[in-house]
Amino acid sequence: MTLDHHAESAASLNLPPLEIFFGKTAIMQAVRNKLERVAETDVPVLIQGESGTGKEICVRLLHAFSLRAKGSLVKVSCPAIPHSLLETELFGYEKGAFTGAMSTKLGRVEQSHHGTLFLDEVGSLDLGVQSKLLQVLQDGTFVRVGGHEPRSIVTRLVSASNTDLRNQVEDGTFRLDFLFRINAVTINLPPLRQRIADLPILIDYFIDHYAKIFHNTPELLSKSAVRLMQNYHWPGNIRQLENLIRSYVLIGSEEALVAELMPETPRGGITTDIDLSEPVSLKNITKKATQDLERQIILKVLQENSWNRQKTAKWLQISYRSLLYKLSEVGMPEVPPRPLRMPHLVKKEERTLKPALSSRTRIY
Repeated sequence: MTLDHHAESAASLNLPPLEIFFGKTAIMQAVRNKLERVAETDVPVLIQGESGTGKEICVRLLHAFSLRAKGSLVKVSCPAIPHSLLETELFGYEKGAFTGAMSTKLGRVEQSHHGTLFLDEVGSLDLGVQSKLLQVLQDGTFVRVGGHEPRSIVTRLVSASNTDLRNQVEDGTFRLDFLFRINAVTINLPPLRQRIADLPILIDYFIDHYAKIFHNTPELLSKSAVRLMQNYHWPGNIRQLENLIRSYVLIGSEEALVAELMPETPRGGITTDIDLSEPVSLKNITKKATQDLERQIILKVLQENSWNRQKTAKWLQISYRSLLYKLSEVGMPEVPPRPLRMPHLVKKEERTLKPALSSRTRIY
């Protein structure tokens, strides 16, 4: 059964519509296809991707569309729990197991019986806990801390990681046999920069979403601002995009949005990130450093000249046409971003919401 049959269920989970989350790029359609195939099975799933790519949304969809949807989805944020407490949090404890254990406590593993156990950032688990979880995956049994009687559970394990766990296996911080157990199926979520074609529908969705929440419909983003967003690297992925659009809807300043996307000027001179894990091309590195420096210089001169492009071209001693080409090449705004709106200057009785976004024509 495809996820389309569960579209209403997704809405009830307060998640983005499926067509928004998965977009239209081939890489995300492959993710959707794999998720559809494994949702109604009980195989362990490992979801990998950078922070902010939507791993938890995938987990919630997997649970909601699984045969265990009526059971609990129990999340364990592995880095947030101190190592000294993690074992009792996962497996629970018996009364009198240690000082202060005044009663029996069910652990997260037991709470997920007939449901789904979600291990978020599973790579932070220590080797001892990995060993005990491996036992759960092998035969469905565990022992509470301070107990002696094995207990049986039936649960579906879904794990998430923002790093490649194979590197941790090589480092000796992750068990290879545990990795084999948790990734019967691996779903790799791409970063936003690899699915830029989905950016327009994501922008539209977040603007509509927060316009309803804040009862405030902003102006459409300019073409140059959207082009800048399409050329941006998005290190924080969809989470960063959402935060940026939320701020734009609330404050109404395209100028502030553009400033967030501009690179910071290095304090100590020209610098560039260099990945030395493999041989590098001096020519490519030098070209990138030159482009970054050009971008910073042009932006500064544009701001000093109040975004007057003709004055900027003369100041930089280049032709007006060359400036326009460079602006287009690096994805910088060609016109000054709209400044902050001042809603307090408008009389209360004159304030009215603009037409719904769905009735307005997008420019991107």
